[in-house]
Amino acid sequence: MTLFAPLIAVALLIAVPLAGRAAGGDGLLAVGVPYAALAVFVAGFVRRVVRWADAPVPFRIPTTAGQGRSLAWIRPDRLDNPATTWGVLGRMALEVLCFRSLFRNTKQRPAPAGKQENATEPATAASVRRPVYVSAKGLWFFALLFHGSLLVIVLRHLRFFLTPVPAWVENLIALDGLFAVGLPTVYLSDAALLAALLFLILRRVLIPQVRYITLAADYFPLLLIGAIAVSGLLMRHAFRVDLNPVKALAVGWATFSPAVPAETGAIFFVHLFLVSALAAYLPFGKLMHGAGVFLSPTRNLASDNRRRRHVNPWNAPVKVHPYDEYEDEFRDKMKAAGIPVEREEGS
Repeated sequence: MTLFAPLIAVALLIAVPLAGRAAGGDGLLAVGVPYAALAVFVAGFVRRVVRWADAPVPFRIPTTAGQGRSLAWIRPDRLDNPATTWGVLGRMALEVLCFRSLFRNTKQRPAPAGKQENATEPATAASVRRPVYVSAKGLWFFALLFHGSLLVIVLRHLRFFLTPVPAWVENLIALDGLFAVGLPTVYLSDAALLAALLFLILRRVLIPQVRYITLAADYFPLLLIGAIAVSGLLMRHAFRVDLNPVKALAVGWATFSPAVPAETGAIFFVHLFLVSALAAYLPFGKLMHGAGVFLSPTRNLASDNRRRRHVNPWNAPVKVHPYDEYEDEFRDKMKAAGIPVEREEGS
């Protein structure tokens, strides 16, 4: 049921533009829907970022796996536990570009039966079945492949919005189609994206521990991106959509003078509607982590709690009662109880 609901949702999203075309709504699908999706995306993105920025951070809470800066003779880990702004920037760069924390992902498995960690000690039931943690680079590799190929595909589509097409975009397209497999060329980023999506979906379906904690909201964006990728491939390799009116429409979006293309086929409107749905959904789903990583206090703060005191900005004012005032207030009672006082009244 967890997978069934997002499948139905994606199927309904595919059916909407088909029904819209049958009802003669090409103008709404080609102009109204993309602009509405862009407005929802911008408003939702700004709202989410502002809410994150307004959230109070009481003290430095970086999630680290390295030695912090302390005594002079202890070597700190300047990237895993940065104490300076430059260290934080280096850590963020490794996280955003290389997924460094995911690179350290591990998985647990029981030790082989009859094998113990220390051969000099007698084997016991506890030592024989003690869990072993091993490196798990599969998720890191396919996550990096997924995000990298998605970025290349987005940059590649800039050729529809820019006239003339910048040289770096043309070079990127040439590099992406380096092997020139088939006609039209099968881009490397397309194949990589589909392979990564297949891994990410099957991982949630086949691994019991992951399937147990997976929600419909985890499947939906993967299936939606998969539908976008498949519809794009069908446009290029099966139904052969004329890209000249598509480029004219894209340039029209950018200049706020769009013209509805005459002959593009239903698959183009399906692809466009799915992309619009993804743009509108992005600020409200888990895909927003792309922006959230920059505002995460567990990653973007220097670990300097040992060198600097951080006070909660929302602390209520506290009336300070120093000892001098305390003694003035209770001097007589302190003397009656035989408690020594530091100074006499009036001194």
